[in-house]
Amino acid sequence: MTATVEVRDLTVAYGPAFILHGVSLNAHDGEMISMVGPNGAGKTTLLRSLAGLVRWEQKTSRQVDVHLEGTITFRGRRIDPLLPHTIAAQGLVLCPERRRPFRELSVRENLLAGAYLTRERRVIADQLADVYRLFPLLESRARQRAGTLSGGEQQMLAIGRALMSRPHMLLIDEPSTGLAPLVKEPLFARIREIKEMGIGILLVEQDAATALSMATRGYVLSQGRIVAEGPAEALMADEVVRRSYLGL
Repeated sequence: MTATVEVRDLTVAYGPAFILHGVSLNAHDGEMISMVGPNGAGKTTLLRSLAGLVRWEQKTSRQVDVHLEGTITFRGRRIDPLLPHTIAAQGLVLCPERRRPFRELSVRENLLAGAYLTRERRVIADQLADVYRLFPLLESRARQRAGTLSGGEQQMLAIGRALMSRPHMLLIDEPSTGLAPLVKEPLFARIREIKEMGIGILLVEQDAATALSMATRGYVLSQGRIVAEGPAEALMADEVVRRSYLGL
């Protein structure tokens, strides 16, 4: 089966600091993949590379030398030379860490900002309705300023905004960061629902047990290298992986 996303020998460095060392992975249509590992392993850099943000930094940074090599293909097309908006238009969309709402805009305005690649009003209206069905709270808070939402509500908004881009595959970075345990459970339930909608998900998450319990397959990243991969259940059962890399 041809992979929807295929990464081969991806290396990323900022000046003399190498963040990723020859990383390779793949993901298929409608599949949920979890990427876990210790802090500073390079997980966020990996997602930013897939979304084109590292390439954008390489083209625009005047303060640090950004180096990226390797290949990334999405739905059979090589995308690593492309810029973020072009990659998002292909259907590979990043939901970034720390939520990053437009704080002075309303919830609805934030969601509509996620549909900037679409000009068809009917399509935008359908997407907005889908997001409101998934996150009813966002509809009830549609006119509220995004900066006044709680952390969990802002995370719902961030995922909803990413869904407005009509992704074929969604890259979700650390959705539970800073959230209380009672907030995490319904959030992860919504992420499972997104997968059931047929949208592929590559999930980066510090809560390794939850992330792997949701996934079909997993990758463990440590010091910029893939150190383990395979069925999620097998990774959870491997005592060396659990102790050395997952903190379980």
